[in-house]
Amino acid sequence: MKNKTALITGATSGIGLATARLFAENGIHLILCGRRQERLDALASELQNQTEVCTLHFDVRDKSAVFKQIEGLSEAFSDIDILINNAGNAHGMDTIQEGNIDDWDAMIDINVKGLLYVSKAVIPKMIAKNSGHIINIGSTAGKEVYPKGNVYCASKFAVDAINQGMRLDLNGKGIKVGAINPGLVETEFSEVRFKNDNERAEKVYQGFTPLKPEDIADVIWFAVTRPPHVNIADLTVMCLDQASSTIVNKT
Repeated sequence: MKNKTALITGATSGIGLATARLFAENGIHLILCGRRQERLDALASELQNQTEVCTLHFDVRDKSAVFKQIEGLSEAFSDIDILINNAGNAHGMDTIQEGNIDDWDAMIDINVKGLLYVSKAVIPKMIAKNSGHIINIGSTAGKEVYPKGNVYCASKFAVDAINQGMRLDLNGKGIKVGAINPGLVETEFSEVRFKNDNERAEKVYQGFTPLKPEDIADVIWFAVTRPPHVNIADLTVMCLDQASSTIVNKT
């Protein structure tokens, strides 16, 4: 695995950040993508003593920026071996009749269209060399719908369908495709969903031990280090106290 190159979207926080750190420890060259330049710079500075690092500053919703920056990678980083489609978000938690259309647009544009844009920019490079590995970060919300989850769940159901479609369409191209579907992971997720209502966000993770970003990074590392003939096609990960999207043992 050492000296392979991985592109990670949403690399400046949560699962993306934990994955970048774990990959760097293992000598994977990194293309770190994110919306916040200052965080990209800080992360690159942190990891550059462990591996080769390149940063790309764009929002996955910006189609032209995605293609321009990925196609403009220097020769040293243009040969992408691993794509981690991690960028994603939840905005709001409302009934369908009370939902905010701007929130709907944000979730569909980032979780679905953004994943497609980045994949479209990277896949031809993998096909050309008959090799590659794509990990799509889904969610338990892509396996079952919960009250007030409507559009967020729909966006993650779409990720599940896209993951399956990718695996079918790329069969025979030498490219592994798989999804990792986390349950409750303690990240900035709830802060974003509840629009910086920190008190409400903190309650999501109280009363039990949720997953940490590092737990999912470990699972991603397991998936990308399997032998050439082994592909982790679809894997769901929850903490001990979570039985479903709505059933969580809080004591």
